[in-house]
Amino acid sequence: AEAMAEEIGATIRTPEEVRAGQLGEYDLVGWGSGIYFSRHADSLCRLAKSLPPEPRQAFLFSTAGLPFLRSWFHSSLRGSLKSRGCNVVGEFSCRGWDTVGPLAWIGGINRNHPSEKDLQRARAFARSLVSRNEAN
Repeated sequence: AEAMAEEIGATIRTPEEVRAGQLGEYDLVGWGSGIYFSRHADSLCRLAKSLPPEPRQAFLFSTAGLPFLRSWFHSSLRGSLKSRGCNVVGEFSCRGWDTVGPLAWIGGINRNHPSEKDLQRARAFARSLVSRNEAN
């Protein structure tokens, strides 16, 4: 999140710092966290479900032990946002350190992730979103 925000001059807020009604003042809102038991953080999902129904642009991002399952991991949050009128304009996921369940016994997987290469990809993703949003 920090790499993307820094790249495009965005502000990062936790779900606890945001009231759903405040999000209407932004052109584009990113929604992301690590993946916990196959979904984004509960506080993020609760915020998405509390949004007033109105059109807005959104993107999703995550870190996960198995980022190739992004479509499945993002499905719950994506569905909540779309049901509240959001247009999800992009999704990003990269490897993240995962120590859930039996993985903890072996020290987890993806210990050194997100790596600098992952962060470069995240920055490029954020730039592409802003370029597309400015073009519209």
